[in-house]
Amino acid sequence: MAGVRFSFNDIIPLITLNIGFAKRIDDSRAESMSILYCNFADFSQELISSSLEQFLRLSDAVVNYENHYFFLLPYTDKYGAMIVKDMFEEFFAIYIESYVTSYPIDGESAFELLEDIQTMVSKNFSADLLFLDKKRLKGN
Repeated sequence: MAGVRFSFNDIIPLITLNIGFAKRIDDSRAESMSILYCNFADFSQELISSSLEQFLRLSDAVVNYENHYFFLLPYTDKYGAMIVKDMFEEFFAIYIESYVTSYPIDGESAFELLEDIQTMVSKNFSADLLFLDKKRLKGN
């Protein structure tokens, strides 16, 4: 098992694609796609790669900007995303700053979901995630 890695520049199209799949397949509009944000600042790239190989499915997408990782988890609600987060914490044996947002409960578009992450991470942790600003992302 291992998530598929993508460039940070692909984050908007990837989220939009996942929302499209969710809309097509899930008429009940239940939580059908979640994004797990994790700050992996304290870990080496080798250790991060090892954890990704163990805990992510082939259908999961991984996008990072420096030490900020975003996991697009299709057909996964917040509870399921928190299970993935707990597996990372067990693997690293340390608390990880993280946040989960889900479509459609927390946002109807890629920009709304990323804005939710940016707002909550800024509110609860030391990271401001300014690289998620809508103007900057549209330029990518």
